[in-house]
Amino acid sequence: MKLTDMSVRDFIAELGAGTPTPGGGSVAALCGALGSALAAMVARLTLGKERYRERWGTMEEVREAADELGRSFLDLVQDDTDAYQGVLASLRLPKTTEGEKASRQTAIQDALKRAASVPLETLRASERLAHLAKVSVEKGAPRAFTDAAAALHLALAAAGIAAANVKVNVAHIVDDRFVNERLSVVEESLRRVDALFDAVDGYVSSVLP
Repeated sequence: MKLTDMSVRDFIAELGAGTPTPGGGSVAALCGALGSALAAMVARLTLGKERYRERWGTMEEVREAADELGRSFLDLVQDDTDAYQGVLASLRLPKTTEGEKASRQTAIQDALKRAASVPLETLRASERLAHLAKVSVEKGAPRAFTDAAAALHLALAAAGIAAANVKVNVAHIVDDRFVNERLSVVEESLRRVDALFDAVDGYVSSVLP
């Protein structure tokens, strides 16, 4: 069964079962999906309210983007688990002969690249979510203000977890160009997410008592 077809209770049980998957990467994507849903909720609570008419165009864009982003995050929940299972499968390949050893090493490197690429997609999606959360905080219906702020916190959490998962996988990749390119993207994306969070969280703190 796909992780996203499980009940919340069953997913949590699977997560805590003491098996390698699902793990933090899937949780990062789930955080992103939850944050996207909150941003979409704030948009829908704003749309159709006459007193917020001037915000409708902006919030309709947020709704559409958040719905699409949420679907992407849900795909990444399963993709991350599948990618790491690929790493585990490559580690179990035979290594008796020199040919087997060479094939195994190639398979391991390919699997690690996949395992690093999926959380990188989660990180990029988390940055997009942070932007949507910022708009939701600033333009959403005031009664949903803390829901928009929650979306921002979830974006930050998803980004941090995803970045860590990229780093732990590239640490074992021998392709220096691949590693350096991914690490550069990670650091740049994290800086942008942190800056968005700091700016918006400061505003949130100034509004709340």
